[in-house]
Amino acid sequence: MRRLSLFALTTAAAALAAGPATADQHDAQVPLSAEELLQPYYEKLQQQIELPVAPPNAGIAPETVITRLAFGSCNHQSRSQHMWAQIAATNPELFLFIGDNNYGDQGWDGDAALTTLRQAYQTQAQTPELTAFRSQIPMMITWDDHDFGFNDGGASFTYRDWSETIFETFWGASDEVKSRPGIYESRTFGTDGRLTQVIMLDTRFFRSDLAMMEYTPERPPLGPYVPSEDAAKTMLGGAQWEWLEQELAKPADLRVIVSSIQVITDAHNYESWEALPLERAKLYELLAAREDSGMVLLSGDRHAGGIYSDTPEAADGEQIWELTSSSLNYSFSSTERNTAREPDPKRLTDFISEENFGLVEIDWDARTFTTSLRGSEGEVRVTRTISF
Repeated sequence: MRRLSLFALTTAAAALAAGPATADQHDAQVPLSAEELLQPYYEKLQQQIELPVAPPNAGIAPETVITRLAFGSCNHQSRSQHMWAQIAATNPELFLFIGDNNYGDQGWDGDAALTTLRQAYQTQAQTPELTAFRSQIPMMITWDDHDFGFNDGGASFTYRDWSETIFETFWGASDEVKSRPGIYESRTFGTDGRLTQVIMLDTRFFRSDLAMMEYTPERPPLGPYVPSEDAAKTMLGGAQWEWLEQELAKPADLRVIVSSIQVITDAHNYESWEALPLERAKLYELLAAREDSGMVLLSGDRHAGGIYSDTPEAADGEQIWELTSSSLNYSFSSTERNTAREPDPKRLTDFISEENFGLVEIDWDARTFTTSLRGSEGEVRVTRTISF
């Protein structure tokens, strides 16, 4: 199928949508957004192609008491998939795939059909290791930029609706998720006294563009973004913020809150909640006001991981814990080098840069959970036990 530019697509779609217009009508017409103009194109495209679908996934009963929950991020579809067997060997009741689940933006030439993204998903659909894993371990999934479709992309990504359709079709999203823009989701598992609520945030679909550093001849070694105090900028968008407040008011004994990008740290200028400090303060305030429960934050994105803690004023001084795990198969550096490169008083461990996945083990009798990063052979790299 011949690929068309965004200009050609929107021009043609606009003509179809508008139809013949009189001189009087020109002033009365309301301009359509690029996403609205692209709708006829995508409706026709869906009639001509078959979107990839993930291998079948094991189910999980709502009354399942979670004692072991695994998670991971940054999984290149064409690299070794050996980590799936290591994760399965820990016997988690649930696995959270929390972003950059493939790298469908690599090689993308800007076509509106998001061909490389669909190809990345197709590769995953045919991956034996993922097929075997999904047949055993239930999964919940959110995205980050590379499987959203555009590096560091947010709400200004013109093709985000199509990307959402590809995501929801592949991973078999629930009717509730499909009924609204974005892919955020929450599920609660267990029985009274042992309820685990898993909240999967969408930090892509609604997120405002981040403020960039002023140009310098040398590229900043730890990212290009600077914090913005612009109150009009959002991380989650109004509807998701309202939904999150409602979810945090529900009963739970332990809440697992997933953000594809890091929340607590201030140590770098890559994407993180630090880039929108008013939004991060709002998050802390909502967390502090939640229905009484334990809590841990999970994040990815960084191609390195560690255990973080902070007691932010906006959270009424509560100690907040965050476990960052990245990557499953796309490491860039060594732990020694990365730890020295990014000093961080909020990170309590080395910055583990070799392949890793995260594990949260819950001891309901002791009312503790243990967070750990596991290496490519399942070995413990860092760990902390927290009471709740």
